[in-house]
Amino acid sequence: METASFNGLLKAILYILAFYYIFKFLARLFLPVIAKKVVEKASEQFQQQQQNQQQNNTHSSTSEKPKEKKIVGEYVDFEEIE
Repeated sequence: METASFNGLLKAILYILAFYYIFKFLARLFLPVIAKKVVEKASEQFQQQQQNQQQNNTHSSTSEKPKEKKIVGEYVDFEEIE
């Protein structure tokens, strides 16, 4: 079994720092592009939902007849008196 050495520790720290800075650099390059695509896709889906909703409203309003409302009685708001 090998024991941990000082050189091994330095190499591990160097690899971790290198990975961190490379990841940070790549994130600065690609994250704005990815975020822009995600926002555009969400916007397209929202517009599609809005169009579907408008189409459903126009079809349902023309096909349904307005129902007569039954007059049940008068609404009375009660307050408790203590």
